Amino acid sequence: MIETTMHDQASGLRRLTNPTRTKVITVTGGKGGVGKTNITLGVAASMAKQGKKVMVLDADLGLANVDVLLGLRVGKNLSHVMKGECDLKDIIVEGPHGMRIIPASSGMRGMTELSPAQHAGLIRAFGTLEEDVDVLLVDTAAGISDMVLSFSRAAQDVLIVVCDEPTSITDAYALIKLLSREHGVTRFKVVANMVRSYREGRDLFTKLTRVTERFLNANLELVACVPLDERVRQSVKKQKVVVDAFPKAPAALALNALANKALTWPVPRNPGGHLEFFVERLLVRDETTGDYLGE
Repeated sequence: MIETTMHDQASGLRRLTNPTRTKVITVTGGKGGVGKTNITLGVAASMAKQGKKVMVLDADLGLANVDVLLGLRVGKNLSHVMKGECDLKDIIVEGPHGMRIIPASSGMRGMTELSPAQHAGLIRAFGTLEEDVDVLLVDTAAGISDMVLSFSRAAQDVLIVVCDEPTSITDAYALIKLLSREHGVTRFKVVANMVRSYREGRDLFTKLTRVTERFLNANLELVACVPLDERVRQSVKKQKVVVDAFPKAPAALALNALANKALTWPVPRNPGGHLEFFVERLLVRDETTGDYLGE
């Protein structure tokens, strides 16, 4: 008991004196079927291959698929955490290249009907994790539910995935509208997915910005054009990430480039004033200077 207490105290002291600032990226898009999960896992695997400590949260709480796409065997998941049967750390499983996966549940209506207070509790639970995390990627559900909005607002960067379909554009616009007008999120990074050329990706981005610039106070940035690639579908059948199954495929190269770009996005030194993932790590002050501790 004494040894355990001393270990906990030492671990806590290390976190206080050497906090890790975690980059948090929420991957969303409004419409289902635009490739959010493949984008999330491709970026995560690429970062992990570079030695980054990467964690993926499957935030599609009712129709989980991250573990299925990776061929992982999962015991407990987020539904067990929400029921109080275990802690968040107890459900983490290891994925390719050592990345950590937080699995969600599938086919459970109750998990799609969590209250805002329960969403907040889940976000705060990340502050209890002792392991260092360089990047947390949050793969949201489709739609514009409270859950999607909560997880997007709690991230530092919101990655909007769109494809060249009218419903994808309208759903992405609806999501951006809600986040910007009601939740104070005004900066969005856009991935044009499954495009036949870079020009098609730019045109797709232009379609989206044409309406956002006219009606919303939102800043959009095109950060990647991921080509339509048959090998993505083939990698899904293999239950592998395309950057591993076909590392030289056009989609894999685009995802590697996106991962490298994402690693350059700055992590705020100070909290944003609202509920955030790992916010406790930004709240630690250096008592000698009064500044927030950083790298």
